[in-house]
Amino acid sequence: MPLLRRTALIAAFVFLLAAAVAPHIGTRLLADTNPPVRRVRVRHNMQPTYSVAAGIDGEIFPALANYASFQRVDDRDFGTFTITISNYNDAPLNARVLVQVPGWSDAELQSVSIGSGEVRKLLFAPVFWTRLYTNHEIAAATALVRVTDSSNQPLYTATVPVRVRSVDDMYWGPNFGFASFIASWVTPHDPQVEGVLEKAKEFMPGRRLPGYEEWKSPAQQATSTREQARAIYRALQETGVSYVKSSLTFGRNTSVSERVRLPGESLQRGSANCIDGVVMYASLFENLGMDPAVVLVPGHAYIAVRESEESNSYLYIETSLTGRAPFDTAVTAATRGIGKLPPKDVVRIGISDARSAGIYPMPLPGQDRQHLPISEASTETAGR
Repeated sequence: MPLLRRTALIAAFVFLLAAAVAPHIGTRLLADTNPPVRRVRVRHNMQPTYSVAAGIDGEIFPALANYASFQRVDDRDFGTFTITISNYNDAPLNARVLVQVPGWSDAELQSVSIGSGEVRKLLFAPVFWTRLYTNHEIAAATALVRVTDSSNQPLYTATVPVRVRSVDDMYWGPNFGFASFIASWVTPHDPQVEGVLEKAKEFMPGRRLPGYEEWKSPAQQATSTREQARAIYRALQETGVSYVKSSLTFGRNTSVSERVRLPGESLQRGSANCIDGVVMYASLFENLGMDPAVVLVPGHAYIAVRESEESNSYLYIETSLTGRAPFDTAVTAATRGIGKLPPKDVVRIGISDARSAGIYPMPLPGQDRQHLPISEASTETAGR
């Protein structure tokens, strides 16, 4: 994992992680830190001005776009697009603003009233189609921005070139401030994930994978957690999954982004690097209602799963040993690897915490709704 090699960044990451899993994720990193409304000098009959900012340096990361599209307009900390309108006129401006990436997304429509001398920033997060989540290479696209008045007369129209990043591209951000978005790659309902669990149950007493069971004591739950983890490890071994490093990606900010394969892709290809394996195991544990966590250390990552519902103890697994070493060896390697590090260099991202913050799995192919062709679609949404 080339992006995790700089030990000095981990300490800053610990501080930023708390903000990353809070309800206001990434406010200081993606959204403009200026107030949403500010004042400009008013001049009679001077026309409003408009500016458009797309994604991060003009690039759209699917995981971030997916998160933003789930938020109501008034609750957004950042958007896939930021439209800034400066009303220099001495009269208020009542406008309807539409943003769409033709061929890629729905159109989002917002109505706004901007007073004389005001500057307003509008955050847009149109819902993207299946195409975004099946695209595995950087691609060029064009965003359309259209502003009309209350009578539907055009005030401003622009097209903005954007680059769509691969669905596999994880944006860690400066100082790993966006690391909690790794939960977007945890996809517990992927049919291939459930297929692994079908195999794993055959290695369990009574052919059961029960997750945590409330009637069991914490010690009994911990024993059961280890048994289930062992069964999952064995099932993955039998699928042929083993370590293959593949983290190269293209575009801007490649020093703070990398390729992370979704679990379905790793299972299909039988290969996973350490972070690929971590999100794959996390998907399996979350499917069972258990509490997994992504553990980041300098240069590496481990999977952890809470041993019992009320416990602060975790079972750690070295996922890169899947298919190459026994389960107990993988547990020992992870436990020793984490244990020899100072606490400041070990960061745990709880998947349940990320879910509470609104970070959900990215859509799987075939899961989201079908759309009409652009010329026939009626896809405007006003303030979801």
